[in-house]
Amino acid sequence: MAVCIAVIAKENYPLYIRSTPTENELKFHYMVHTSLDVVDEKISAMGKALVDQRELYLGLLYPTEDYKVKFVMVVDSSNTALRDNEIRSMFRKLHNSYTDVMCNPFYNPGDRIQSRAFDNMVTSMMIQVC
Repeated sequence: MAVCIAVIAKENYPLYIRSTPTENELKFHYMVHTSLDVVDEKISAMGKALVDQRELYLGLLYPTEDYKVKFVMVVDSSNTALRDNEIRSMFRKLHNSYTDVMCNPFYNPGDRIQSRAFDNMVTSMMIQVC
């Protein structure tokens, strides 16, 4: 379903980024970083106006804590069967797995994510290109 998944820290550096196929990795990294401007614009607009229900997953996680995280997912545009509710479900799954990482007493918030379970979950969400 997804071709690139990234977890971005408050200061806009990647805590985790994975893409497939690997030959387009640089292109996906560029797409993730350029999309952060759009995400920041939408977040700043949330405080000024009522936000459409469909855009709720663009907000920040845990806005009252020191570490704010953005999830960015690039999906293949040729997959026209992918619906908004399926994307929301993917974000929920990503968020739940991220919460498991944060609950690990050996993880230091702000460090790169090196959890095997998180990586396996992301792999299950990625398109397997033959």
